[in-house]
Amino acid sequence: MKITARIAGIATAVALAATLAACSSSTPAAEAGAAAVKDLGTIKVGALQTPAGDILKYVNDTLAKKAGLNIEFVPFTDYNTPNTALADGSIDANLFQNSTFLKTFNTATSGDLVSAGEVYLPTAAFYSDKLTSLKQLKRGATIAIPSDPTNEGRALKILASKKLIETTAEPTKLSDITANPNKYVFKEIDNATLARSLPDVDTAFVTISFALPAGLTAKQAILIEPSDSPYYNVLATTPKLEKDPRVAALYKLLRSAEAQKFMDTTWGGLVVPFTK
Repeated sequence: MKITARIAGIATAVALAATLAACSSSTPAAEAGAAAVKDLGTIKVGALQTPAGDILKYVNDTLAKKAGLNIEFVPFTDYNTPNTALADGSIDANLFQNSTFLKTFNTATSGDLVSAGEVYLPTAAFYSDKLTSLKQLKRGATIAIPSDPTNEGRALKILASKKLIETTAEPTKLSDITANPNKYVFKEIDNATLARSLPDVDTAFVTISFALPAGLTAKQAILIEPSDSPYYNVLATTPKLEKDPRVAALYKLLRSAEAQKFMDTTWGGLVVPFTK
């Protein structure tokens, strides 16, 4: 009996030692797994506050840490300076423009900024304080459109798609209108101030980055850009940073299911995630 008891005691001690060894070895392993996430550092991204700034803040607060990334949002209030800041190295990337706008900037400045990929469509619309339907747009009505070539062409294409005017294949300016049977009067206005022009015109084409801060709603929209629009905003950077792991990580996070759900639930379809 004594021998049996001694054997049982030894077995118990061995099992306990094995358990303690397993516990002690699992702690470093877990710590090693946690440390396996590479610290990519900080990426400075320029954008307008809405919707891009809101998207970047969401990604930084909820997703970036697990990817080893810190996103520093640098706010801008217009479409003119984010690319200049990117070109001179003040920021590492920006998120505010579509590929056509980026190409136009590069052509005008002999620049070489590049796209890391499409992220979302900030739908634009024709808003009005006076009209509730496109059918109410009378002959000789005054229409305000953006003064930059990309968004001006974007507005003209939408009007042409509704047979209100005719244009060249790729319009960028008023002279590209080939037929204006209703004698509409067009006013070219800086994008940032278009929302404020509504009291003075019959309708104005406003992109969502300026429509939302101005309090414009879908109820005031008489013509909304379709979701199959090619004007998806891209994450832009420089050739030097094109393959930087921070840019790659950020783009992956922006395209994640979590980020896409945030866009859908926050703006109810006015911001359309790129899913192709």
